[in-house]
Amino acid sequence: MRRSGAGRVTELRRLLAEHDRRYYELDQPSVSDAEYDTLMQELRALETQHPELITPDSPTQRVSGIVATGFTPVKHRVPMLSLDNAFSDEDVRAFDRRAHERLATDGDIVYCAEPKLDGLAVSLLYEAGVLTRAATRGDGTTGEDISANIRTIRSVPLRLSGHVPDVMEVRGEVYMPLAGFARLNAQAAARGDKLFVNPRNAAAGSLRQLNPQMTAQRPLAAFFYGVGFTQPALAAAEHRQLLAQLAAWGLRVCPEVQTVNGVDGCLAYYRQLAERRPQLDYQIDGVVYKVNRRADQETLGQVARAPRWAIAHKFPADEAPTTLLDVEFQVGRTGTLTPVARLQPVLVGGATVSNATLHNMDEIERKDVRIGDTVIVRRAGDVIPEVARVELEQRPRDARRVQLPEKCPVCASPVIRIEGEAAARCSGGFSCPAQRKEALGHFASRRALDIEGLGDRLIEQLVDAGLVQTPADLYRLELPQLSALERMGEKSAANVLAAIARSRDTTLPRLLLGLGIPEVGEATALALALHFGSLAALQGASTEQILEVPDVGPVIAAHIRAYLDDTRHAREVTRLRSEAGLHWPEQAPRARADAGPLQGLTVVLTGTLQSMTREAATEKLQQLGAKVAGSVSKKTDYLIAGAEAGSKLTRAQSLNVPVLDEAGLESLLAGRRPRGPDRPA
Repeated sequence: MRRSGAGRVTELRRLLAEHDRRYYELDQPSVSDAEYDTLMQELRALETQHPELITPDSPTQRVSGIVATGFTPVKHRVPMLSLDNAFSDEDVRAFDRRAHERLATDGDIVYCAEPKLDGLAVSLLYEAGVLTRAATRGDGTTGEDISANIRTIRSVPLRLSGHVPDVMEVRGEVYMPLAGFARLNAQAAARGDKLFVNPRNAAAGSLRQLNPQMTAQRPLAAFFYGVGFTQPALAAAEHRQLLAQLAAWGLRVCPEVQTVNGVDGCLAYYRQLAERRPQLDYQIDGVVYKVNRRADQETLGQVARAPRWAIAHKFPADEAPTTLLDVEFQVGRTGTLTPVARLQPVLVGGATVSNATLHNMDEIERKDVRIGDTVIVRRAGDVIPEVARVELEQRPRDARRVQLPEKCPVCASPVIRIEGEAAARCSGGFSCPAQRKEALGHFASRRALDIEGLGDRLIEQLVDAGLVQTPADLYRLELPQLSALERMGEKSAANVLAAIARSRDTTLPRLLLGLGIPEVGEATALALALHFGSLAALQGASTEQILEVPDVGPVIAAHIRAYLDDTRHAREVTRLRSEAGLHWPEQAPRARADAGPLQGLTVVLTGTLQSMTREAATEKLQQLGAKVAGSVSKKTDYLIAGAEAGSKLTRAQSLNVPVLDEAGLESLLAGRRPRGPDRPA
């Protein structure tokens, strides 16, 4: 090809990149869409004639056209941390006080304040300035490779401008602009398709399309707010300078970012942005404050999953009034009946809400909710909408009280309520179709019997075909039965049967968890197994003896005893051992440890541990004399927080409970009691 032709390709790419920058970064388009399309068509024609000139960063390569079969795991070189939340001014002031104490400074701390985008966090890797990989946040340590889909977003540069680090991992948020979301739903409505609930779900679903051609049709955009790994390291002394550098390289930075002085500056920014929130073309659910000096960020460090130098100040939940049309009761895996409010559809927090939770009958009675009432519906982020309160002054004369059904709405078994607990439950167990599929899925789950390949869709087919009613039936399945099911085939069926066969060798804690006894989770199942040693000993134990198990109270003990006394459940356990051939090691009942290096300590585990399972950690801690509790209280001595720690971590911090990472756990298991981080003020 003549040099002038190669030069034209280079010139076209430069022009298109500049037009993208003006359109997405500066909001100052310099050409019409038709002119832009003409340039793109010319570039495509030249590359078609001379494919040797095609490069990965060419604007024509945003859509690969290849449909993937799945997403490859990507391990982040630097973990993508979560942020702790503040819900009040006092929470923000407490964060500021802690920062002052750890930095030993009296003057105002300068913060970088920015909107908290309600999108999907991503990590982009640039090598020699060229985008080479993109990944979701995942669990913070490992995400999913979404490179092909990210490349379709025109506001994401395929090549950075200027002198950039050799290797740079940038962090940002992919979102769907509100105008684009409205267009997308209008198009879906015209086709008669299902509408998206909100822009965040639409963005997340778009990024997880296996076909990047589908992602390319979605109106996605991105803002960038930080870096992970860089080589060489960046010289920016301040976070605001870092953002300015990202923008200079061509990465979009939210124009609402500001530096503010002290906690009062943070709160003023929060209130200003809350007022302007309806005018923004993207959803936000709060504000993020970051200590501006990067050296101070290094000094402050991080806890198990969150930096100490940043916090998210969340906006209050959105609320709206509507009419309660009816109340229906849904039946869950353990038979719990959950009242669900059927509402006159109403827009709350950017999503149309027609159903909301009422939690349980105690909540209904406490709030005095009646059918026909005008109720206030509350929605916060992705939390399930709830009925917050009733507008009593608007109650109509014909409003009706909500009645708990006497019989299960699915199987007509009696509905029972155990004294001391709010939940009402269907007594049908595996005989209740509503519980059956969920219960079988729970039985096969990773932390229970761990039957790989036995997912919800396959279980649904097995139950609907009448092949499986209880867990023991799984072990009678044969290859012709499985391979005849939709989307199975002989190889897939053989793999599932092999996984079922492997699950015959299990442990007593896994079996107890898999049985689905109400209120018996992983920690309680392990505690029961350690205390009684064998299933026979547990079956023969009285309620009083079950109450001797650590962390088992009257309600849980009553559930365990009621489950074991049910002849249907006893028959199922017998079938699992005799017909299905399940085997689990048993031993004599273990005497409670009277001494040990951790005797007297109460420990709570949360999040995902890397070095061992929480089950293994719990057993080791108990063997050393520690009490492993299921919830954080003032009596908790340590919270051990792994990745993706949630509400327990927040609770521990509010109670000044020391939080340990996995290194702290190793110290405990070595018999040492670490001092733990300083308790927050």
